[in-house]
Amino acid sequence: MKVIICGAGQVGWQIARHLASEKNDVTVVDNNAELIRRATDTLDVQGIAGFASYPDVLDKAGARDADMIIAATHSDEVNMVTCQVAHSVFAVQRKIARLRAQSYLDAIYADLYRRDHLPIDVVISPEREVAEAALQRLAAPAAFDTESFLEGNAQLLGIHIEADCPVINTPLRQLSDLFTTLKAVVVGIRRRGSLFAPSAGDQIFPGDECYVFTETRDMARTLEIFGKTQAKQERVVIIGGGNVGLSVAQALEHRENRIRVRVIERDRARAERTADALERTIVLNGDGLDAALLQEANIGSTDAVLAVTDDDKTNLLAAVRAKALGCPMAISLTNDPTLVPLMGPLNVDAYINPRATTVSSILSHIRHGRVRSVYSIGDAEAEVIEAQVLTTSPIAGKPLREVDFPEGVLLGGILKGGRMEKPRGGLRIEEGDVVAIFATAKQVAEVERMLQVSIDYF
Repeated sequence: MKVIICGAGQVGWQIARHLASEKNDVTVVDNNAELIRRATDTLDVQGIAGFASYPDVLDKAGARDADMIIAATHSDEVNMVTCQVAHSVFAVQRKIARLRAQSYLDAIYADLYRRDHLPIDVVISPEREVAEAALQRLAAPAAFDTESFLEGNAQLLGIHIEADCPVINTPLRQLSDLFTTLKAVVVGIRRRGSLFAPSAGDQIFPGDECYVFTETRDMARTLEIFGKTQAKQERVVIIGGGNVGLSVAQALEHRENRIRVRVIERDRARAERTADALERTIVLNGDGLDAALLQEANIGSTDAVLAVTDDDKTNLLAAVRAKALGCPMAISLTNDPTLVPLMGPLNVDAYINPRATTVSSILSHIRHGRVRSVYSIGDAEAEVIEAQVLTTSPIAGKPLREVDFPEGVLLGGILKGGRMEKPRGGLRIEEGDVVAIFATAKQVAEVERMLQVSIDYF
């Protein structure tokens, strides 16, 4: 498939990396020649330096025979115009745009994106994706990473393994014998910076980061088995009152189990707008790094702090200060993947990567066939792909023991008749079942072959 990606920043580069590795014809467009040079030097893609919304630039990029255009520049308006030009001038069939401004995303203006108005097939909102990721982190505070699968029946949990973990030095195959009713599978382990899909004989060691796929009802028990306790969230402090912080606060206000929320926002005008949009939440105007202000927000008696300003270093330092003042749980938003290794030494419990959430959302709309969702793990090191099994799939109708999963690929769970099933040798995968598969980056194309799906829409 021929794809044009407009914007060679972090999101555009990662999308190009995924699609190029799957042997698609990818062209990247950006007005920053240095970003184009980085993309062409590191990826098997073509590059065009220029403004993505200009018809002549899109023409040079091959828009006349492109199957899809992904507009992910830093400007909402450029992304919108790019999709309009791609539709009106070049008749590109599939158009995806990343839009940040909340006014463009209001449901009452949804008609704006009809094909006879502003023809965008899929609108991706990074702020909404990040807000949802933040809510999931708060729902599983003992995990550094989490994502929902199989219609909410399953969760992927990223768990730091400490020295007091009850199952360290235990071969993974023995976990099924020790916990016979537990529907949980260790699908990935990051050890000394390297992520791999473990075999049944592998053991878990202190310092590992484990990705565990578990039934949602077993989430608390799974965390306990891996040495984590699930504390109830009743008081939350949000540092940053922008779109992400406001969205999280509004969602927490509408929960049945009441959660007391305080928001700290440095910009006075933004703090006032945030306060006007909230009903029960207290909004404090000031610096989230100010120890006195954090104490005024009762940070010591707060269950969790969520740092979601637009500055990575502010988020990281605010999380560290909140922990030093007695907050037991700190979550930091970070765009810069080089800061992630600092989280452990600085005692920050979890992080949210806006790039990863946006990339995952875009990939779920790119992948064709019966793919329902895609979650990108780490620095595009692996994916969890959720898909419905087709009749043509080589895994359909076979018991799992007869399926030859390649190295680097593990089945996390299967949705049958609305229930999540743990993978077992005798369990048969049938047409219509929904599977969630962990795959390292180099095996993603092989997983798509096994599922008999394609990202080709035509």
